[in-house]
Amino acid sequence: MPLEGLHQIAEHVHDVFETIDVAREKALSTSRELIRVSATAIKHVHRGEYEEYQDQIETGGQLARVLRETADEHDDLRAAGFVTDAMKEYAEALITYAIVREQPLPSLDTEGLDAASYANGLAEAVGELRRHVVDSIRHGEIAVSEQRLDEMDEIYYALMAFDFPEGVTRGLRRRTDSVRALIERTRGDLTLAIRQQELAAAMEKLETKLQNRTADSAT
Repeated sequence: MPLEGLHQIAEHVHDVFETIDVAREKALSTSRELIRVSATAIKHVHRGEYEEYQDQIETGGQLARVLRETADEHDDLRAAGFVTDAMKEYAEALITYAIVREQPLPSLDTEGLDAASYANGLAEAVGELRRHVVDSIRHGEIAVSEQRLDEMDEIYYALMAFDFPEGVTRGLRRRTDSVRALIERTRGDLTLAIRQQELAAAMEKLETKLQNRTADSAT
C-alpha cells in the first residue's frame, strides 16, 4: 500500500510539533521577561543605582541561560526573532553598564552570547550612551560627555567592519546606520553645549573686568 505507515508517521510528526510548540511558548515567555529585566537594568544604570542594576542583571543572566538552553534544543528556535531580540537587549544592558562604569566589555563566551546578538546589542548601546551624554551636559560635565562621544565613535567604526549579509548579522546594517545618525545629533548637541559654556565663561570674565574697572574709577 502506498500510504502504509502514514498513521504512525503523522503521529510522530504531531509529537515533534507539540514538543517544539511547548518549547516555543517557554522561550517566548522567557524572552519577554528577559527584555523587561534588561530594560529595567539599563534604567538603573542611568540613575546611578548600580546595586539595583546588579540584582536585575543577575536575574537576566539566569533568564538568558534558560532561554539559550531551550532554544538550543530546537534548530527552529535558535534563530527565532524573539530569541535574538531578547539576547540583544541583555547584551545591551551588559555593555551599557561596562562603558558607563569604565569596566572591560563583557565577553561573548562568558555571557553565552552569540555574535549577532552581541553586535546588535553594541549598536543599541550607542543610544544609551547618547542619553548619558545628554544627562552629563545637563549637569555641566562636558569632559564626560566628550569621552562618551569618543566611545560612540569607536563603536561605530567597529560596527562598520562587519560587512556581512543581513541573514548573518540580523539587522545590524540598519542599526549601524542609525548609530551614525545618533552620533551626529550628539556631536551637534555637545558642540552647542561647549560653545554656550565658553560664552558663559567669556561673559563672566568680561563682567568681572567691568566691575574691577568701575571700582578703580570710584577710587
